[in-house]
Amino acid sequence: MNRWVLLEHKIHGSNFYDIHYDFLVEDQLDCLTWKFHEIPLINKGFVEIKKQPNHRLVWLSRDAYQLSNNRGSVKRIDHGTFSYIFHNQNSQEFKIMLNGKLLKGLFIIDGNFCRLIKNN
Repeated sequence: MNRWVLLEHKIHGSNFYDIHYDFLVEDQLDCLTWKFHEIPLINKGFVEIKKQPNHRLVWLSRDAYQLSNNRGSVKRIDHGTFSYIFHNQNSQEFKIMLNGKLLKGLFIIDGNFCRLIKNN
């Protein structure tokens, strides 16, 4: 079905507080997953992004969830559908057209950086 989701992930520890975003893209049996600390804005510079282990498909449909073992909480920030523009399993380059409210346009991942470009 080509769904994606942007999750805000908050982690509260006794001596720290972390917030980052998980970007998940449906890929048949699970979700390709990346993590970034800053949401890419349309037609702005590149944002650092890191590939993470694939996540389960259930995350595509959750609005909010409290994680077990004090791993924090997640909240859906945006979601939608996408179409592949370019995806090579052997390459770190990935391009998809996103159709969401916050993230809408051409989403490019090149190595450890991503960028969002307005769809004309």
